[in-house]
Amino acid sequence: MKHVPLGTTDLHVPNVVLGVMRIADKTDDEIRELYRTARDAGIDFFDHADVYGGELHRSERRFAESLQLTSSQRAEITIQSKAGIVPSGPYFDYSYEHLVDAVEGSLKALDTDYLDILLLHRPDALVEPDEVARAFDELEASGKVRHFGVSNHTPRQIDLLKTSVRQPLVANQLQLSITHAPIIAQGVAANMQGLPQSTVVDGGGIVEYCRINKITIQAWSPFQAGFFTGVFLDDPAYAELNAVIDRLAAKYDVPALAIATAWITRHPAGIQVVLGTTTPGRVADAAQGSDIPFTRAEWYELYRAGGYLVP
Repeated sequence: MKHVPLGTTDLHVPNVVLGVMRIADKTDDEIRELYRTARDAGIDFFDHADVYGGELHRSERRFAESLQLTSSQRAEITIQSKAGIVPSGPYFDYSYEHLVDAVEGSLKALDTDYLDILLLHRPDALVEPDEVARAFDELEASGKVRHFGVSNHTPRQIDLLKTSVRQPLVANQLQLSITHAPIIAQGVAANMQGLPQSTVVDGGGIVEYCRINKITIQAWSPFQAGFFTGVFLDDPAYAELNAVIDRLAAKYDVPALAIATAWITRHPAGIQVVLGTTTPGRVADAAQGSDIPFTRAEWYELYRAGGYLVP
């Protein structure tokens, strides 16, 4: 398993991590098997959110209930969670009170004294950077959160937070797959008149912004064709792409999932791939894509087969 720097921290973390959004209805044995498979594959980084599981903190609670980690076992892993979504609204809330309460709920559900990383889950249009800074300062000073980041944020939204927040923002979790790659594709086709791919949709160059500012990108839904529209693997609608994936899988002697993973991990930004599966075999397969040495020609062939233009 290849490791990458986490932002500006001194942590080096696996570039394939396990997201546990869907474990709420799994049995203890199923969750333990999923966890063991991840650890055996070199994954010691687990991604949570307070809203995962159908009710607040349910997936976090099931993670803790099933694993019953000792303090030494807890220290061996990295636990990341997110806050800011109010699903009953629905709306977003980055107020001091909400963020502090959300973290307290996550710590109780996870049966831990601290989160390694807290991400702001989605942008709050009503964000007050001073409120976020106040919450972060308190959570850091109390030892309840060690590092902070964001999810689904644009460059300017990050810059706005940084007008008050003094802690480094070490991660930005963004949707990215071979077929859902506008954050990469718009740069490849920059300034091409009349080409939708060149349209700036995130405030401009989020991948480059994160690289310049040493913010680790975390890719969620790495196998989704679009925004929760199903996976592209084995989908007849993506026959050309799957043919390329299968050929490269045979060349590198790995499963197709590993090729889809490696398209992301090959990028020099040092991106972490966040797996969302609850099937242990798929975790093991995807983890094999941690460090496949694609040539530029192979990477771009997958990119073109995924539906993007190379000018």
